[in-house]
Amino acid sequence: MSFKPADWPRRLRSQEWFGGTGRDQIYHRGWMKNQGLPHDLFDGRPVIGILNTWSELTPCNAHLRDLAERVKHGIYEAGGLPVEVPVFSASESSFRPTAMMFRNLASLAVEEAMRGQPMDGVVLLVGCDKTTPSLLMGAASTDMPSIVVTGGPMLNGYFRGERVGSGTHLWKFSEAVKAGEMTADDFLEAEGSMSRSPGSCNTMGTASSMASMAEALGMALSGNAAIPAVDSRRRVMAQISGRRIFQMVKDDLKPSDVMTKQAFENAIRTNGAIGGSTNAVVHLLAIAGRVGVDLTLDDWDRCGRDVATIVDLMPSGKYLMEEFFYAGGLPVVLKRLGEAGLLHKDALTVSGEPIWEQVCDAMNHNEQVILPVEKALTQQGGIAVLRGNLAPKGAVIKPSAASPHLLKHRGRAVVFEDIDDYKARINDDALDVDETCVLVLKNCGPKGYPGMAEVGNMGLPPKILKKGITDMVRISDARMSGTAYGTVILHTSPEAATGGPLAVVRSGDMIDLAVAARRLHLDISDAELAERLSGWTAPAGQSDSGYAWLHQTHVQGADTGADLDFLRGCRGAAVGRDSH
Repeated sequence: MSFKPADWPRRLRSQEWFGGTGRDQIYHRGWMKNQGLPHDLFDGRPVIGILNTWSELTPCNAHLRDLAERVKHGIYEAGGLPVEVPVFSASESSFRPTAMMFRNLASLAVEEAMRGQPMDGVVLLVGCDKTTPSLLMGAASTDMPSIVVTGGPMLNGYFRGERVGSGTHLWKFSEAVKAGEMTADDFLEAEGSMSRSPGSCNTMGTASSMASMAEALGMALSGNAAIPAVDSRRRVMAQISGRRIFQMVKDDLKPSDVMTKQAFENAIRTNGAIGGSTNAVVHLLAIAGRVGVDLTLDDWDRCGRDVATIVDLMPSGKYLMEEFFYAGGLPVVLKRLGEAGLLHKDALTVSGEPIWEQVCDAMNHNEQVILPVEKALTQQGGIAVLRGNLAPKGAVIKPSAASPHLLKHRGRAVVFEDIDDYKARINDDALDVDETCVLVLKNCGPKGYPGMAEVGNMGLPPKILKKGITDMVRISDARMSGTAYGTVILHTSPEAATGGPLAVVRSGDMIDLAVAARRLHLDISDAELAERLSGWTAPAGQSDSGYAWLHQTHVQGADTGADLDFLRGCRGAAVGRDSH
């Protein structure tokens, strides 16, 4: 940790708008005063933007207006001027074709909101899956003092005495209906138990994983990730984060000071320990690209493969985020990593202190939820990166959520050319498939869907489910929800829509999977593969206007984070020219 606080007092960038007696400064101050702001609030104190992803069509974030008020209290208490700014909110549950398509658009909108307006620092008020990475990406690009406050997970769901995990039980119940083990009426009754309070998913899905990533990166205060949305301590966290951003602006503590290569390695190991979402892979790669850190899939495999999964949460385990918080939350996990020599203890956090100082006294209050290492769900958790002729640039699998007996498997491919082909044929009893087969889904990557939707955890054919089989090997260039489970290989790169080898897999081909050896192989000769690729033609359907065109034209592969090619590695919060 080599950070040195900046001198204070000094002139801040907001004074380009508000500081002085010229026409332009009077213009800017005068308009702000129509909200009833006293003149002395423009005396050079930090102006803090509260970037709020509240939206009633983003249910996970629908309570963030209340948290924004708590952040304002903290900023005012510290002596700053808070300004709440609504920013693009990409809802996982509402956006079509997929929220992931709009993560980069949201990050660009946030970046320009920060660049073009009088802010000296920002609070990133986030929650739903894509809002956390998109705001972190925007903040990384501007490199303005920033702190993350997440909305927190919802309370546990319960249905007839059974814990119901967000998403996880949706997939489970849906498959049970197809297998004839649950009635449609029971499924409808269970719906009311799934989301019974404000907040994001109560499983270790992508929202909870990314909240944990923000904390492990050092971009949120210690303990932020797991506090339930409706717990009063969530509001306390918001208020003290408001106080803290004021000091960060005075010190000029920026994302580039916090999000170093060591911080990203801490986050990767944390994701393995918590059984976090595969979506964290594309998001951390994208964030790293924005802040200028060289992070690759090889780093994910190197840092994560020997990390034990010690958090017993769905979808890998049986508990939910509420129990994780009561057990001590992420600080306990970080302490365990530190004790095992798997944490860069001196990595700086937004608190101004090294991460180890924040967690070294954490206590585990429930060893059934946060397990001793010798009782880990799996001794090699994390994300496994597979390579081979089917995935020259890599594919990922989450071993802790997979079936152990399928981690080494050879099977016959049953191929679906796109998601519509899958939907049209998967329920047909005439489909030539058995439980030893490998389901292959094409054209669902960043360019192909477009947007790389969460369809990789393909539901199994009903005739397989009726045999009592609940898992098969599945391969695609898509993503899957962090709440999902199964032996699912994702993010296969290059994707099918750009002519990657996945594009030329045929039904009947044999595929070899060996997770321990990190191998994914299409069992045909190099000559046959080359011949197939030479005859490949791109699928129709390229967008010709709007953001969809921009996305499909400029989006990169999943192996580098699926960011837009013109947004990586350019930092700096420039002040725009005044036009008045």
